[in-house]
Amino acid sequence: MIAYTIFGTNDLARAGAFYDELLSIMGAQRAIDAPRMIAWGNNPSAPMFAVATPFDEKPATVGNGSMVALAAANPEQVNALHAKAMALGAKDEGAPGTRMDTYYCAYFRDLDGNKINCFCMA
Repeated sequence: MIAYTIFGTNDLARAGAFYDELLSIMGAQRAIDAPRMIAWGNNPSAPMFAVATPFDEKPATVGNGSMVALAAANPEQVNALHAKAMALGAKDEGAPGTRMDTYYCAYFRDLDGNKINCFCMA
């Protein structure tokens, strides 16, 4: 149902470098590399994740209550994503662990303050 998601950024080059490293853990590569947007994906028919500078040319801001969830293959990949995000300068919003008995996840905010959850059913 979802084709793609986009987070706004005020520094496309910095966000691009952050997500190049982070999303490589999941096998994602740049699918679109345009002047105002970079998108990553695993194949052309699967959903993509993107960062972009706002179309209205005003500063990007964080949505209160907004979050994107990345489906990880297993708890080890959740741990790797969280660790890589921390190493790249992200802010911890919830260490990896089991919640609700079978939901293994971690939370962090990217360099622009956007909230991300990485999870798997354990």
